Order: sequence, then C-alpha cells, then structure tokens
Amino acid sequence: MRGRHLLSPLLSPLSYPKPPSSRLAPRRGASHRAVAPPPAAHRAPLSEPDVGISRFASALPGFRGALKQRYSDFVVHEVALDGSLVRLTSFDLPDGECVDAKEGGMDEAQALESFRLLCGDADCEALRGFLERVSEGGDSDVSPIILSADADKTHRSEVHDFFKRNFEALLTDTVEHSDGIQRCIRVRLKPGRRERKDVDGRGRNRKGAGSSGWRDDKPFDSRGSIIWPDHLGKFIRFHLYKENKDTQEALGKIGKMLGLQPRSFGFAGTKDKRAVTTQQVTVFKVQASRLVALNSKLIGIKVGDFSYVKEGLALGQLMGNRFTITLRSVVAESEDVIKAALDGLITNGFINYYGLQRFGSGSVPNHQVGAALLRGEWRNAVQLILGPREGDILEHGDIGTALRNFPRYLITERAIRLKKYPGNYLQALMAIPRTLRLMYVHSYQSYLWNHAASMRVQKYGISRVVEGDLVYKKESPFEQGALKATSEDDGQTMSSEMNACCETLPEEMIQSVKIADSEDLSKSLYTFEDVVLPLPGSETLFPGNEVAGIYHEIAIKDGINLRESVHGVEDFSITSMKGGYRRVIQRPIDFEWDLITYTDEKIPLVETDLDVLSKTKPLEVNELLSDGISSCTSHDSGLEASLDASESINGASLVVAEAKSIGSSDTLEKLAIKLAFTLPASSYATMAIRELMKTSTSVAHQKTLNI
Repeated sequence: MRGRHLLSPLLSPLSYPKPPSSRLAPRRGASHRAVAPPPAAHRAPLSEPDVGISRFASALPGFRGALKQRYSDFVVHEVALDGSLVRLTSFDLPDGECVDAKEGGMDEAQALESFRLLCGDADCEALRGFLERVSEGGDSDVSPIILSADADKTHRSEVHDFFKRNFEALLTDTVEHSDGIQRCIRVRLKPGRRERKDVDGRGRNRKGAGSSGWRDDKPFDSRGSIIWPDHLGKFIRFHLYKENKDTQEALGKIGKMLGLQPRSFGFAGTKDKRAVTTQQVTVFKVQASRLVALNSKLIGIKVGDFSYVKEGLALGQLMGNRFTITLRSVVAESEDVIKAALDGLITNGFINYYGLQRFGSGSVPNHQVGAALLRGEWRNAVQLILGPREGDILEHGDIGTALRNFPRYLITERAIRLKKYPGNYLQALMAIPRTLRLMYVHSYQSYLWNHAASMRVQKYGISRVVEGDLVYKKESPFEQGALKATSEDDGQTMSSEMNACCETLPEEMIQSVKIADSEDLSKSLYTFEDVVLPLPGSETLFPGNEVAGIYHEIAIKDGINLRESVHGVEDFSITSMKGGYRRVIQRPIDFEWDLITYTDEKIPLVETDLDVLSKTKPLEVNELLSDGISSCTSHDSGLEASLDASESINGASLVVAEAKSIGSSDTLEKLAIKLAFTLPASSYATMAIRELMKTSTSVAHQKTLNI
C-alpha cells in the first residue's frame, strides 16, 4: 500500500494528552547563581521532559515499531541552497585534473599542521624552526631538538610513527628529560648528515623545551604556501557519504589523512550518526585527486562529486534535509490505525521540538555546559565537558597528560588539551573549534525554546492564534523563502514550505516578526502555522502573553540573565547574538509512505547512494561498507526502539500475539513502513516519528526493545 501527500492542508483543532512538567517552577533564591553538580557523578540518560519535550500535536493513537534497527534504515540527503538533493553519484575528478602522484601524501606545510594537532603549538613551532634551519643553513649547522616531556608511551609511539610517515629525512628516538625522570622525543637528521652535538651526545635542547609557560600564540597558516592554479576556485566542494558516523568524526578522519585541522572544513549542518547520510563539504586549496585517493583507505566513508568553487560552506547554508526512514517490525491494532496516524502527521504536523540529539549523548548535557558558559564559570564548563573521564582530571591539575589517550573523535576534549594553558580555563575553552563552542550556548537556547513550546501548547492549544503570539508578518521575506527542489527519482517539485529555521537569522527576517494584537485576530490574518517562538538574543522579541515568562523563569533558576551578560566573551553570551525564531508546528513536506512486508531482518529495504553507484561502477566501489546491523545499543538520541509488548500507546493496549494484529510476531512475514519526507534545516525527523508513533526518543526507551 502506498500513500503520497504533496499539498499542505490547514491545521485542525487538537488535544493534548501530556501533563505539563512540574520542573518549571523557580526555586527559592533563584536570583543566585546555580551550581552545577560535580562532573564525576554518573548521570542517567536524558529523558524528553528533561529538555522540555512533553506534548503531542494530536491525540490520535500511535503504533509500535522499531526505528534504526539497522542504521541503513535512516537515510538522509541534504537539500542544498539551490534546492538540489545532495547525493553521491560519481568518484570522477573534475575536468582536466589528473590523479595526484603523491596519492594522498602530505606536503611539508600540511604535515606541520597535522603535527600541531598531535603535539601542540610549542612543539610544532620548534619543528618548524628546525626544518627552516635545515633548509636555510644546510645540514652542517643544525642541532637536534628535544620535544616537550611526554610520560605517555602510547602517545610517544604515535609521534615516532608520524615522523616515519611524513619526514623521511628525520629520525626520532626517546631520551630522558632534564629532570632525570620524564622522557622526551629527540628529533634529528638521519645518519650521514652532520649534526652538532652537545658533550653528552644528545643534541642541544631548544630554549624553553618542556616549559609549560612557553608558547607562540600566532597560529601557523599553510594556506599561502600552496601553489594554486589561477583558473580554479580556491575551495574544493565534495559530497561526503558516511555510514554510522557523525559529521565531525568523519571529517576528523579525513583531516588526519590530509594533515588538516577540523576547522579547515566547511559544512552546512551536522548529520545523524546512526544513519546513512550524504552532505556537501568544502575545504580550502586541496586537490580533488588527494581526496579521491582516500576512498580506498576510508572505512564507512566515501567522497565524490567534486567541483572547485570560490566560497566555502558555512553553518546554516542549506535548505533542509530529505529523510528516507524505515520503521521495522510494525505492530498495530489494525491497518486503519496506521493510516490514521500517517494522515494525522500530514494534517496536524508535529511540535517542532529540538530533539534529544541537540543536547548531546555525553555524561553532561550540552545545555548544562551552555548554562555554565553563560554564567562565566569557565572552570566549571571545562569540568562538565570533560566529564568523569580518566578520573578527576582537574584534581591533579594536568589536563594534558590525563587526556593523551582520548579517542580522536572526541574533538572538543582533545582541543582543550592542545592549548596547554595551565589554570587558564577560558583559553582552554577558546581552543575548541568555534562551531563546537557555539553549540553549547545554542543548546541552552534550544532548551528554553522547548519548554516555551510545551507551555504554549498546554495553555492555549494549537487550533488558533491568541493575542500576544509572535507571528511572521504577511509577505515577509521569511515567508517568501520558498524551496524549489526537484527529486532526481521522479521529477517531483517540493512544496514552498522549506524555510530555514536556524539559530541566527538575517536582520530582515528578525524584523519580519510582530506580536499579534486584537485587530489581527478580528481579521483572522494569521493561522497557527504563522506562530513562532524566539531563540533568545539581543534583537528578538518575546511573546506578549504568559509564554514569555517561562524563558525568564528557567533562566533565573539557572542563574542567567537573558537581558545582560556577566562577562565580555561574545561566543558565550546570549546578548551578543541576534537570536532567531522557530515555528511551533512543522509538517513533513512532500510526504510519501509505503507498507512493505519482509521476512529477513538482514536485507536492506532502502537503497543507499553507494548501492546505486555500485550498479553503475562496480569496480570503483568496494563491498558494502558494512551490513548495517549494530551489535550494541547506539548512544545517539534518535528513536531506535519502541514500546515493549506489554506497554500501551495512548491507552490502547497492543497484543502482539493476536492473529488480527498487523505484523504480529507469530507470523513469518513482518511489516515495515517506508517514509520519505523533507524538513527545513534544524527540524528533527525523530520528533516527527515521536508524533507518529507516540513513543519516547530517549536512550533509556531505546533499550526497552531488542528486536
């Protein structure tokens, strides 16, 4: 059975099955700063009410099913600013470019930048100076250098391997530190080249080696050192295809192989980890041939569809995302229940909550880190970010040593280590890539927005606009920002609802919002689809009704003033951001669905880009990167499990063993639902699925079912 919906009917009156959260009341003494709990304490996974998710747009019953049973059940294609779907279709080089003979190797400037990530600024500057002396003064007048003390044997092995791979003319060995206890790595020219030795034969130590106070704050920039053809744009744009990896992790692996820092890459938005996703990425002055050479080495990642462009991508430069989602092992009282739920999602939409992914999967939620940053509590923020890893790091006062063994995908934590500023927690925080730094404050804005949305729905419903609501003015620039995207599959054109709902909006969009008054209501100028709520900032309006109070109540409880900052660090201040607005209700755009029967859990029910590409160019595509099945529970906050058989949905008990149940477990044939729809940027597909199935998206709920 198949359904499709391309138009958008008006919203209908709805009911609200969930009670309001009692956690919103401010506590006594709320004007004082809140004190975060110690980071070493083990915390339970976030639940939806913890971040303000407590209402549904419809009282229709849901059904049981499993999402992301295989990560290939969740396929995401970015929708670019020009409305095109971003797919992986080719590994071909741009016209006129040949394969780089270096096959992905690094030049000296890139190797130095990679070494900076491995060992820090001070050692990188020392190595750069050493190489300059070799180049300028010849071999006869160059002494070895001693890198900073390093007690971590594993890390020392990484450094030795790095030199073997990237500096053929150099040798390294391990020597004792000047204190006679610690060990250091010595870097010298290979035998056969003359070196100037000290009496003890170790080579002269550079000034300040091993001193925690020595550093060079000026960053090394290799951009100008790369010769680049005049006829090419200085950025290479490519399509990043990844399986079961988040965007930062995938780019971190590519960056390591290219000798680039994570901040070198530009992308419009992060994509789900437990999924198969394709998105656009840009990087400055890297040849496509170097990227192509990586495909044979990357696991779970492919890059292709290369083109040279003049500008790099920035966060928010996308229309949205197209989702193809498979719900497996579907069980409902009848087929009519399923169809009614699907029709209800099309008609009523879903509350446009920020999903649990927004708040992170670590031991401390991102919005709690954001609250500490807004209060100017730098040490507390570092503690919260690092969490209970490697013991009590701050107690010993040596963050760098304690974090040597952090996995490379922990970009934020490793970035804190790299700066090595003892006691200067603000500088340590500023070492985190800016896009990740901003994530924490944005997460706190999202936390406030979710609570405000729940209060708005609880207090006034969603069938009409009430006085004091914020609405987009008619004929505003925001309303005119229509999406025109054509699907490569069937030539369909997406509807004009694809408005970017992001954290920072252009000034003209911010000015296009007004408070609905009695005259607007009497003329019925607006519907609930026009109602928005603010992400607090210096230029955003608050509603003119009781909903405004929830923002300030929660902020005061957390020791935060939304109208003025207690410090002057712009990246960690709401008042330094313009702010933005977000629709309370969002409906899936160009919604399609199919009912599918299957018997083998291991067979994919949706083709990925790599599957399609392997049919046209089988010799260029390796075997399927994996079978798509995870052997352990994912810690993404996406919906990955449904209610167990004994639970009820909206009061309607589901009996799995009943013969009349659709897709019941006593039959060999199982039922799946394939959904395809588009959402604007920053809208969460998991929130649409939550509305459809009336189930929680929390990690704890994911573990209740193992299908």
